[in-house]
Amino acid sequence: MTIAPGLLPEGFRDRLPPQAEAASRLLHRAIVAIGRHGYDRVTPPLAEFEETLAGRLKSARSQDLLRFVDPVSQRTMALRPDITAQVGRIAVTRMAHRARPLRLCYGGPVLKLRATQLRPEREMIQAGAELVGVSSTAAVIEVLLVAIEALEVADVTGITVDLTLPDLVETLASGALPIDPDKIDAVRSRLDAKDAGALAALGAAAYLPLIEAAGPVALARAKLAGLGLESRLDAVDAIAAAIGDRATVTLDPTERHGFEYQSWIGFSLFGAGLAGEIGRGGAYSIVDANGGEEQAVGFSLYLDPLVDAGLGQEPRRRIFLPIGYDTAAAIALRAEGWTTIAGLAEGDDGRALGCSHLLGNYGPTPY
Repeated sequence: MTIAPGLLPEGFRDRLPPQAEAASRLLHRAIVAIGRHGYDRVTPPLAEFEETLAGRLKSARSQDLLRFVDPVSQRTMALRPDITAQVGRIAVTRMAHRARPLRLCYGGPVLKLRATQLRPEREMIQAGAELVGVSSTAAVIEVLLVAIEALEVADVTGITVDLTLPDLVETLASGALPIDPDKIDAVRSRLDAKDAGALAALGAAAYLPLIEAAGPVALARAKLAGLGLESRLDAVDAIAAAIGDRATVTLDPTERHGFEYQSWIGFSLFGAGLAGEIGRGGAYSIVDANGGEEQAVGFSLYLDPLVDAGLGQEPRRRIFLPIGYDTAAAIALRAEGWTTIAGLAEGDDGRALGCSHLLGNYGPTPY
């Protein structure tokens, strides 16, 4: 069957003006903002050997790999669905000799095998940062403040940080709320679904208050009191205090979907008027070349919802240069921020080409 001209595979799209330029601008703003906190940029390849990439992806992420056979090596390769794992590989191999904590940032496209209802795109722009060698409360605070600043310079307003405690069930199961080890996964799943009836049926009714603990940090803290989580809750308080009024901070202690990679804390980022998550991150561990583990904290931002919402677009001053224009004047205009469109034939119409001004004898003249 012949494919219609211009038809793209499901989940792929062309970015046209002005969105293509906005996407580039937002990525640049985010990377520059992150870099000014001491994070050095790395650029991993778009594809790697499947076994290397899949080995560093946790849980369902390895199912997102779009695989193909490399005609050179005759080995299976995969396109990256996430850049975080690649940065971890770089940190513990090529940059293993660098002093810790190691600050790295990145930005570029990722490709998923399948889309979701909430995010139908399979190709997305991801930017982020990883703080390797530490996963303390201070490290989480630094990473979150960097993420918030990167969103602020990308014109995101009404930022919300939703904290979660990915290993909460395991912590409680071995302490204040003991349950059989073979029930932990089921309890975790029911808490994710906020299914109170199923929890009771599992004999885990003691975990029901955790469902009600989602919300503002102060409310959640009160619901979790007396469970032996004081040090963890003190860390949450410190994080919320450091963020202050730059973002709304909430806590959903049992949310685990998508946080299988994280250890003691994770977070999701949202913005006013933007669909779904625009970022996530948390503390995690990286397996090094010797099979040991190195602690890290990081975040990823997803820029496509920002572009779709019209962020990053700026009015362009476009000026038409008629045939025989002054070259030096045109160079000076571009240095001042003008976009110049040169006429190539006598009949060219600057207004039809999107210009608001014409270069005349006395400089820019509005149409």
